[in-house]
Amino acid sequence: MSLQTDSSGGSSNLSGGSDLLGETFYPLYERLVNEDGEFVSDVETKLAQARMTDTVELYLSRALGIGFISGLALWLIGLLLGYGLFATGVIQVEELLGIPISSQAVIDFLEAARVPALVFFTGLVFGSIGFALGFGSLVAIPYSRASARKREINMLLTDSVSFMYALSVGGLNQLEIIEAMAQADDTYGEVAMEFQSIVKETEYFDVDYRTAIRTQALETPSDELSQFLTDMLSIVNSGGDMESFLEDKKEKHMRTAKQEQELTLETLELFGEMYMTLSLFPLLLIIIMVVMQMIPQADVTDNMLYMTVYGLIPLIGVGFLVLVSTVKHDEPGDGYLSMGGGRRIETQQDRGLLNLGLVEQFTGEHSVFDRIKNREGTYETMEVLQKPHVFFRDNPLLTLALTVPASLVIIATAMVNGSAPTSWDQLLGNAVWGTFVYVYVPLYIIAIPLAIFREWNVRHRNSVVSQLSEDLRKLSSSNDTGLTLLESLKSVSDTTSGKLAREFEMMHTKVNYGTSLKEALIEFNNKYHIPRLARTTRLITEAQEASNQISDVLRTAARTSENHDDIERERKSRTLMQVVIIIMTFMTVLAVIAILKTQFIDTMAGLGASTGGAETGGGGGELAEADLSDNIDVEMLSVLFFHAVTMQAIISGLICGYIRDADLLSGLKYAVVLATVALVGWTLVA
Repeated sequence: MSLQTDSSGGSSNLSGGSDLLGETFYPLYERLVNEDGEFVSDVETKLAQARMTDTVELYLSRALGIGFISGLALWLIGLLLGYGLFATGVIQVEELLGIPISSQAVIDFLEAARVPALVFFTGLVFGSIGFALGFGSLVAIPYSRASARKREINMLLTDSVSFMYALSVGGLNQLEIIEAMAQADDTYGEVAMEFQSIVKETEYFDVDYRTAIRTQALETPSDELSQFLTDMLSIVNSGGDMESFLEDKKEKHMRTAKQEQELTLETLELFGEMYMTLSLFPLLLIIIMVVMQMIPQADVTDNMLYMTVYGLIPLIGVGFLVLVSTVKHDEPGDGYLSMGGGRRIETQQDRGLLNLGLVEQFTGEHSVFDRIKNREGTYETMEVLQKPHVFFRDNPLLTLALTVPASLVIIATAMVNGSAPTSWDQLLGNAVWGTFVYVYVPLYIIAIPLAIFREWNVRHRNSVVSQLSEDLRKLSSSNDTGLTLLESLKSVSDTTSGKLAREFEMMHTKVNYGTSLKEALIEFNNKYHIPRLARTTRLITEAQEASNQISDVLRTAARTSENHDDIERERKSRTLMQVVIIIMTFMTVLAVIAILKTQFIDTMAGLGASTGGAETGGGGGELAEADLSDNIDVEMLSVLFFHAVTMQAIISGLICGYIRDADLLSGLKYAVVLATVALVGWTLVA
């Protein structure tokens, strides 16, 4: 096995002080586990794929130790629970087997042994569960990490191959491409980590890079990257044209990315249909239980309605979000680039009230730096007070520091003044107002500012990539005429409008005042920190260091950007249909519950009121009608219906945002709108 670096902290959080545990249980590992078995081999492979540095023997020994400790703890809990349930008579045990036995001695023995047997069996079950949880959870960690790395590698592989192809077009040889790929870990994440392993084996272990590539092809968790490395090795061994190979692979992976996007969107469409069906299930259940409540002999309690409204509806929503998250993933990477040596360049957006910059590294050493920090903090505070909207645009989550206390103060004031109901009975008497105070006021105060500033933040950052493909084509054309990259930036900025053109002009100005072009490009990228933009910027910065004539590299970047645009347009078009389906499902639920309230519940309640004062001596018909209506608690049902549509609105809104942008915060705007529709609709109904 090759030496693997631990990119995510590895297993350092599991080793160290836990080595004693692994060494203690190593003899047990030798007795229980077959070292040549498939299970040990599989765990060893996953440890390598997860970039965890533990040996498989030590790791499984530690897992056995944790399993033994957790099993012992739950075994003791099981014994105490069994004793408390059976020995004290809380649960009466009449028979164990139910088989007739003629021997009195056997009967006496079973009578004496049944309670200890049940106590022992309870402890055994709990102990087994504890061991399985302890051992299984630790063994599952490398599998989970390897799976996460595989997902990220597959997501970034298309752009990584395009990056390597562009470097090949720019004139770099095979080794330089591998080294450049290994250094791009801030952009290409886990793909770069795989190439780092190749570089480190060649540098530190005197392994030729062909053998290092072959080894990494066997150890990578991604089958696609493994196939790519294997094909690359064949080109290296045969002395083939690396540039043509990378171009073919780039086109192949672009087609693969579109096919995977199509499969993801089809899966989301299936999930949308599933949600439409599942979200109607609580509605049907409510209708059935309301009808059954009218029947005196039916065993339907109010608790069943409460569980349906306050338990089943949120559970279905959360379950659907988890289901969608298994298919739809965030774009990997934070979008920031660093200079050589891992040094990140701070932009004006990075500095502010939350980060005072370089001076924070020197405070405490000399009093002058403390004074500088105080004055800098005062200056940044005044900047925030003068332009609070810009501060919250750049840090939308910080609106919670103001809105959450404000909503709590308003609710507390309403409770103290007696404006808001403080008990369930009072809420039943004024359902709309009580729900408005406790649900809608916090929702509006917290969600509306957060949604506005979050959308502003996203649009502000994404506006720079709206013309990225076209401007890259223009840069390539300008560079083709013989202009340097810096001169091409100025030419495009003079002939193009838009935010990206203005950024080109700013980069040209910075370079004229002494900033290097690479640093200006990285400052521009970190200002917006979009993962897609970071990959394009990394490509340009690497190529421009080798030559000023990089028109082919720019065309490759433009082609990659256009492919991303095509995928994004298709995603937005298809997910829009899912959003419409979810919204229409909510509108259906609202309409049906409103009709149930007005046309059925209110009608039956009015019928009961009219027959209650009538003469009942004429027969049993009127008495039966009165019994049907007497079983209906109109106020309670009205509150439950209103709360059901409110929760359905908020959950549906969050699901819409997650399907649309893979971000729950994106669903706040949908949640506010749908909740408002529910509030207005129920106000008219009630």
